[in-house]
Amino acid sequence: MAIHEAAAEGFGRAAAAYEHGRPGYPDEAVEWIATSLGITRGATVIDLGAGTGKFSRMLLRTGARVIAVEPVAAMRRELIRAAPGVDVVDGTAQAIPCADASANAVTAAQSFHWFAGAESIREIHRVLRAGGGLGLIWNRRDQRDPLQASIDAIVRLYRGAAPTHEWDRWREAITATPLFGAAGRRQFRHVQVVDADRLVDRVLSISFIAALADDQRLAVADRVRTLARREARIALPYITDAFLFRRR
Repeated sequence: MAIHEAAAEGFGRAAAAYEHGRPGYPDEAVEWIATSLGITRGATVIDLGAGTGKFSRMLLRTGARVIAVEPVAAMRRELIRAAPGVDVVDGTAQAIPCADASANAVTAAQSFHWFAGAESIREIHRVLRAGGGLGLIWNRRDQRDPLQASIDAIVRLYRGAAPTHEWDRWREAITATPLFGAAGRRQFRHVQVVDADRLVDRVLSISFIAALADDQRLAVADRVRTLARREARIALPYITDAFLFRRR
């Protein structure tokens, strides 16, 4: 099962930081996706690239069966600990370990840009039942906020060729196939309240930052901690993008 090198190395090293530092998602966004895709009691939803289960555990509130697919072992360990009630399996979007037509919906939170491609699109189509849908969601830094803009300026120095949802390649993977049709898009506001330690972990959880040499990673952490200015409560605003696609 192929995993992008940056994801395998970075998320393998940063699983604890990911769980501690990453935000969840707006309740309204989760409700919109769940309602639109019929994720209710008795339904089955497959959450791809589930990480530590930030989105998976929110889906549990619907009463649906949630199957979290995550290829990085360190992330799965955090997921199992943090999200009891979620069925956790080892797998990738290119090889989903679920039967044909076994899911009412598939979701991917902060992850689809890592595996968007023809193989994953075919696999998602395979596991969905007729009329099922795909829900995608990303939190992105609201760069109108001075602190978020400063963080973005730091991390962009190290991005290189690591995939990002900011590019349109993930969208092209869907529009290039007749298997899915666009079914909706919404934006939501989201605010994460952190302290300095959690702010540092938020940045260190980024895959290509986590994969840096120790001295570079420590230098990034120092720069981010300086931005925090020892404030006890720091508000980090995000813009949450959510997309729906329907199986044809």
